[in-house]
Amino acid sequence: MLSQLEQTQQKYGGANTAIDNWLAERQELLVRYCKLAGLPPFEKEAKALPETLPVNRFCQVLVDYLSAGHFEVYDNIVKQCEEHGKESAALANSIYPKISETTEVLVNFNDKYANLTADTDLSGFDTDLSVVGQILEERLELEDELIHTLHTKHT
Repeated sequence: MLSQLEQTQQKYGGANTAIDNWLAERQELLVRYCKLAGLPPFEKEAKALPETLPVNRFCQVLVDYLSAGHFEVYDNIVKQCEEHGKESAALANSIYPKISETTEVLVNFNDKYANLTADTDLSGFDTDLSVVGQILEERLELEDELIHTLHTKHT
């Protein structure tokens, strides 16, 4: 996912400030995810359960990223695609609902883990985090397709 982000930043970086800021948020989200999941280049700590602060911070970044996408970037991209023709608008409008479908799973993860305490049941945390990783990968591919649609059709 991090290498996919680098490719997206290299390909489309600098063309739109809102997208650049959003991709920077994506980078922070992915780094925090990799740390929590113990993915390279990070190693999972010996503790069986995650510390609450990294999980809480990941959830904050996740919600910020989702909000920026839904309330700033997507609408902007879809609007620009609509201005550039029916084909681009149709493609953008077909991608957006697929992205929205991923939001529920991610928000549910946030609701479950955003306010961890010492008493929080974390028996399903690794499984839930794995699902979040799969959903994020799917979502990022769709978001990149949306960005690609805007840039290839209109630059």
